[in-house]
Amino acid sequence: MRKKLGSMLLAGALAMSMMLTACGGGSTATTQSGGGDTTAAPAPSGEVIKVGVVNNPPSESGYREANVKDMEKVFSSENGYDLKTSYSLKNDEQLQAAQGFITEGVDYLLISAAETTGWDEVLKKAQEAGIKVYLFDRMIDVDESLYEAAVVSDMAAEGDTAVNWLLDQNLDEYNVVHIQGAMGSDAQIGRTGALDAQFESGKMNKVVQQTATWDEAEAKKIVESVINSGDKFNVIYAENDGMAKGAVAALDEAGITHGVDGDVIVMGFDCNKWALRELLDGKWNYDGQCSPFQAQIISDLIQGKTTASSKKIINEEKGFDAKTITQEDIDTYGLGE
Repeated sequence: MRKKLGSMLLAGALAMSMMLTACGGGSTATTQSGGGDTTAAPAPSGEVIKVGVVNNPPSESGYREANVKDMEKVFSSENGYDLKTSYSLKNDEQLQAAQGFITEGVDYLLISAAETTGWDEVLKKAQEAGIKVYLFDRMIDVDESLYEAAVVSDMAAEGDTAVNWLLDQNLDEYNVVHIQGAMGSDAQIGRTGALDAQFESGKMNKVVQQTATWDEAEAKKIVESVINSGDKFNVIYAENDGMAKGAVAALDEAGITHGVDGDVIVMGFDCNKWALRELLDGKWNYDGQCSPFQAQIISDLIQGKTTASSKKIINEEKGFDAKTITQEDIDTYGLGE
């Protein structure tokens, strides 16, 4: 029997409250008035601020579409910015784009990296050129002296919240189909870590663990393969909503029940409105929030409206249970339409 989720571990949405909350160790911080040294000097009044954004493409997911729209809205000409953008899921293409923005002489370089490694040289060149760097959405493995601040989700906390919810269901056994995002991305690493710990402890059984690179169709193929193999499973842990949707399509075609009182627990991440509606209808069981709204925080730092007491600014996020979610939750926290 599944035990009803007692409480969610994290609450609130940064996008709605425009507040920043410290999570984790000493490297995280909230923004505050006064103190700190991670805010770049604002441009002189009336001067256009040139910003280069290196990001994943909006087609990646509903989350990314919302993230891209947020960046374009905040860093607009109406707000005093000259925005240049580059979108790719490939780290080498992102690195080339960042180098191009450095050559063009942007004032600020904003990065959501496809992979956590390989960025040292480019960020050193930006620093030598006097270009301020902000990370958003995802961390990368570089010395923190190479960027001004990182406005990110705590992906490991997202994974912990989801796995703790799953443990709270008190299943007789956990046979998990784990569908991963793009390997090496901060989101994949964080959302995978907590589940890997359960596999290693023996509390959960890894039926399959395979990347679908955030893609719905690939996720469907993975689940179809598991079904055809005859392997027993009762949990699908998909690292974004799109992949969870693909997994459910495979279940439906095979006539396998899922969601509340179904044979298979379905878990996703990102909290698209359409995905949260699946929870409300009892077709999915859990969805983990990942806030895509970081642009205004970075803009306020750039323009000196706020300061950060340290390098890492964490989006405060929560998870949703099909048995407790409400329409108000969907209206408040859901992404898209």
